[in-house]
Amino acid sequence: MFDFDRLPVLKELIRNATFGDANLLQEVMDDVALLKQNVSTIQPRNTNRISLVASDGGNNRLVFNPFSLQVVRVVDTFGQELVLDVISPSSDTTTLGQRHLDEGTPLGRLMSDLNVTSLADLSPMIPARPKSQSWPLVFRDLCEWAALYDLITRQTWGGDTLIVRDGLLRAKIFRDDLFVQMYKKIKGAIEATRKTRRREIFLVGIAKRSRVIERYRLAMAVQNVFKSGYACYAPVPTSLQSKVYEWDEYVRSPEDADDGKENPKFNMGAMHLVRFGDRSGDPVWTVDILHCEADRAQQVFGSLLDDAQKGFPVPFYPHCLQEADRHAQVVDLDLAILQTSLEEAVREQIAADRRHVFDAQRLAAVDPAAVRYQ
Repeated sequence: MFDFDRLPVLKELIRNATFGDANLLQEVMDDVALLKQNVSTIQPRNTNRISLVASDGGNNRLVFNPFSLQVVRVVDTFGQELVLDVISPSSDTTTLGQRHLDEGTPLGRLMSDLNVTSLADLSPMIPARPKSQSWPLVFRDLCEWAALYDLITRQTWGGDTLIVRDGLLRAKIFRDDLFVQMYKKIKGAIEATRKTRRREIFLVGIAKRSRVIERYRLAMAVQNVFKSGYACYAPVPTSLQSKVYEWDEYVRSPEDADDGKENPKFNMGAMHLVRFGDRSGDPVWTVDILHCEADRAQQVFGSLLDDAQKGFPVPFYPHCLQEADRHAQVVDLDLAILQTSLEEAVREQIAADRRHVFDAQRLAAVDPAAVRYQ
């Protein structure tokens, strides 16, 4: 701790440093003035809503040293399982990718449509010879994108449908321009459905946390960008996004062709800030609309409004997304059963005359030192 007589000095140093950066506050104030000019009220509409989510990798790890497994599971709002797999950091990614191709899973179909034959060709973060512990999380994200792609390009919907993704419509996990290629195929499928079946399919991505919100939260509140009394939204200009995100390819639209710059690779969304509640203190979310549907923002947010206002337990956050997350979680009894299955599979690999030692290890305290806290 600081000495008591040093606190006034420290407080003065903090004050001086803050006032020295006063231009930073003025800059964000000027930025949000651009948002304030384009705020629109959301008018409610009726549309079918479906969401999908990959269950949290942190909750789905099965560990019994030296074994560590990752349960990859993607489900929709109704609990329908779209993808299921179990992998480990040491899994052979070449064999894994080939299996998905052979079985025609959503990931395998995405790989086929993008003309790639291995996971390493699909993502630079999944090497042919894994050396890191993090690639299974990249694989999980790829499975979620594949499930989303499958819903749009191969599913037949009976009415207008809004598909909601947990996270923005941006990703840096695809190799080269494969992400933009996927966007073009999604766009083509949506246009074909609109033309042949007279059905609308909308895609949005919602971020629970956002660097844009973090940077402009205070300024938006002070400037009263979203006034009380109605749900509303505002598009986020590219100039504001560029001040937040380091990668230009993460901000530029997928259809932006500029010979003087690197082609866009990481983005298929048009960013908006949205408040589904009608009070000034209600949460504001960062939402991406599929870029080719940006001119239909009113229809998209109007379709999502009622669902978001019914959000529980997170208020004014799409209920369909919260339901998908609830179905996706592998916890409690399910997790215990899977953990036991892992331990039994390990036990089978122990010599029969030494399995009693293994059984004793299962009962032994994992952290004997923890007794001191009891």
